[in-house]
Amino acid sequence: MPGEAGTSSVANPFYMRDVLKVSDFTAEDVRALLEEARWMKSLRRKGYLHSYLQGRTLALIFEKPSTRTRVSFEVAMLELGGHPLVLRSDELQLGRGETVEDTARVLSRYVDGILLRTHAHETLERLAAAADVPVINGLSDLHHPTQVFADLLTLVEHFGPLGELKIAYVGDARNNVTHSWIEAAALLGLTLVVASPEEYRPDPEIWSWAEARAQESGADLRWTSDPREAVADADVVITDTWVSMGTEAEREARLSRLRPYQVNEGLFALARKEAVFLHCLPAHRGEEVTEAVIDGPRSLVWDEAENRLHVHKALLRLVLAP
Repeated sequence: MPGEAGTSSVANPFYMRDVLKVSDFTAEDVRALLEEARWMKSLRRKGYLHSYLQGRTLALIFEKPSTRTRVSFEVAMLELGGHPLVLRSDELQLGRGETVEDTARVLSRYVDGILLRTHAHETLERLAAAADVPVINGLSDLHHPTQVFADLLTLVEHFGPLGELKIAYVGDARNNVTHSWIEAAALLGLTLVVASPEEYRPDPEIWSWAEARAQESGADLRWTSDPREAVADADVVITDTWVSMGTEAEREARLSRLRPYQVNEGLFALARKEAVFLHCLPAHRGEEVTEAVIDGPRSLVWDEAENRLHVHKALLRLVLAP
């Protein structure tokens, strides 16, 4: 458990490590991160701010637009006494053909860590392989680990232990949030039912890894094409936008195919009466979710969004502070 303000007894398994996907870590690592985040949140609410990262700089590279990731990581660095350096890819020589590896080597001489929000997950892997400082995934086409860490914190705050919960993910499941949720469930021994059309099933390699890991953790992972089956008696219902950055050309086809997976009042009513709703945002009301659900009394999306900040503060302290 965390100690008094200014100290923490949480072990630091993250120091100087890359954070590219949930499966890079153990269940114990994830639990330690969540405990650190809860501690960070309690300190902030008491008005304590500590300069754990004084003199340290984080480069934040955005190849994709961002609201929550950018603001929460910037504020996290500032509140920890560090300096966030926000860079768009078109402001770097990356935009003129410099290799990812050369960019990584140069930035490693200037900054203490690099966050990248990008399209191809391979770009993150290349950056991390060449960098001498930790690289954090701010989102890629395959994984969004920091979002799911915030989701987990939100659920732990609301329910306490998660082991007995049924968690349902509904919609486009070939999705970075879904993939990170699958890995988290497999690590932590959770029950996760994913509902999607066949053509939007999760990445088969990620699903295969999760099934193998579930044999050790006791996780219950299931896929179904029936959203009603997934949501029935669920404690948590999660969805995400159907048209993500990079899939805009498929918009009409996606909206038509995924319409039966909308989280509306009828579908949500199949969950337990105490069930809660999560969405990583931005949301498209009237598409993947209705206003009555996302703005309703059982929606935790604003707590979920706030918890990005606390998770990011914990992550940055653990990764960058010796």
